[in-house]
Amino acid sequence: MCSELKVHMRAHKRRVLPNSKELIVNYNKRTPPETISEHNDPHRIDWTEIPSDLRKAPAFITGKDALRIPDFSTPRYKLFWPLRHGWYNEHDYDQKRALYDDIAVIIEEAIKTQLNLSRRRDWSQYGCVFIVPDLYEKRYVTQILDMLLRDFSFGRVCFIQESLAATFGAGYTSACVVDLGAQKTSICCVEEGMCLENSRINLKYGGADVTETFIKMMLFDHFPYSEINLNRRYDFLLAEEIKIKLCTLNEGEISPQPADFHLRTPGQATRKYMFKTYDEILLAPQGYFRPSIFDSSPKLRDRRKLIDRSRDLYDDSPNDPVSTAQSAIIAMTAPLPPLSGPIPRDQADGMNGVAVSTPLRQIPNALRKFSEQEQNSISVVGSPAPEDEDTPVPGADGETNGVKNELDPSLRDDVLPVAPLDVAIFTSIVNGARNDDRKTREFLGGIMVIGGGAQIPGFYSYLEERLKESKPNLAKDIMIGTPPRELDPQGVVWKGGSVFGKLRGTNDSWISRIEHDRLGARVLAYKLMWAW
Repeated sequence: MCSELKVHMRAHKRRVLPNSKELIVNYNKRTPPETISEHNDPHRIDWTEIPSDLRKAPAFITGKDALRIPDFSTPRYKLFWPLRHGWYNEHDYDQKRALYDDIAVIIEEAIKTQLNLSRRRDWSQYGCVFIVPDLYEKRYVTQILDMLLRDFSFGRVCFIQESLAATFGAGYTSACVVDLGAQKTSICCVEEGMCLENSRINLKYGGADVTETFIKMMLFDHFPYSEINLNRRYDFLLAEEIKIKLCTLNEGEISPQPADFHLRTPGQATRKYMFKTYDEILLAPQGYFRPSIFDSSPKLRDRRKLIDRSRDLYDDSPNDPVSTAQSAIIAMTAPLPPLSGPIPRDQADGMNGVAVSTPLRQIPNALRKFSEQEQNSISVVGSPAPEDEDTPVPGADGETNGVKNELDPSLRDDVLPVAPLDVAIFTSIVNGARNDDRKTREFLGGIMVIGGGAQIPGFYSYLEERLKESKPNLAKDIMIGTPPRELDPQGVVWKGGSVFGKLRGTNDSWISRIEHDRLGARVLAYKLMWAW
């Protein structure tokens, strides 16, 4: 990637110093930290205070206070994340009940502290709008429904998908919503208040992967704070702060630049470090478009250890929602089976310990479909595709050379869905538009990027440039947008949920305690706005 960046910068007449890396390494090696006493540090951190009396120490701490607990507190605390990468975090738990209880504790404390609803007996007077992923797991939704109505005793509850909530918050009727979070990225096409089922994609990377990759690159260049450990709470927050401050996707800012940060640890004086950066600030965010540089090895660890997938009551087959776009992404990521017979022993020995990359012939699947659309369509208007989602449309069901991208449901949990962001966007639009040229151009012109992972300077223009380079014939139709009215891209989904809860059309979506007691989880099939 470094050599490709140099070639690209030279092609755009940008200055590239031949010995930039050596200058950076030498500077970082010989620059010692500066010690600042606590009373001279205007931005010192208020660490979470733990009572010295063990009987008065809280049983649990949630939210930001949990990230500011001193490492050697008395008593010692262990940090738990019940949800990671958009899934249940089954690796850190031994019992399913403990995982559910932690989710309930986090939500309950947030309601009490952030909404000032400290008395639970008052909660029955309130309704709750809960936002679920576009590609959700049924066990997750049913468990949340039971928790909100039985444990929290809310008066009524309704559910909305995150991409639809984003369009409500931004005021859009149709859009291709790209949500880059900390640990997962979701893509979905929304049309007239409905998420198109076959366009839903959920990728398991986000801003935290950029942070980890950025720190690894800096350590390779002799980052002065070599003892940094992202498993420590204050080190991870420091890494996030440095990434937000320095990372960019503007090539014009790539040059040896000085930077500094303050290391604040509990019980120690503040240390100020000086260092220099070069191309790391751009290469790490480029991982969105080359996710092979991210370390994805632990993300499937202990998957399904505690909570099995949802199954149909009659034939015992997995019945979690799927989409042709997600199946296409998994087919790209999954290793190809041998064409005929077993792999020869000498080839197998040569592959040991080597990560097999994604076959290049499969990645341009979405781009090829765009070309097929242009060849088959006579005019821009064309013949509209059938509105019925169950009607098969040739070429729009994820087929590649007559072979479907649908994988066996039992194999989906063994493959981590990861693909370049631009390829994933094209795949979502192709499967959402279903060969309708008008819809394709609509979605390409209405790509809305939200989430904290996209708050990198130059990200929107860089993504738009990548999409236009991938499909020059449609370059005039491609446009990347942000939420209007200067809304915070990180909170537009939550704003959409509040708007949704006040609409008259949502009256039929509310689930009451009586309905849940009578029908149980079956009530979701009658109340949800989408097919359960």
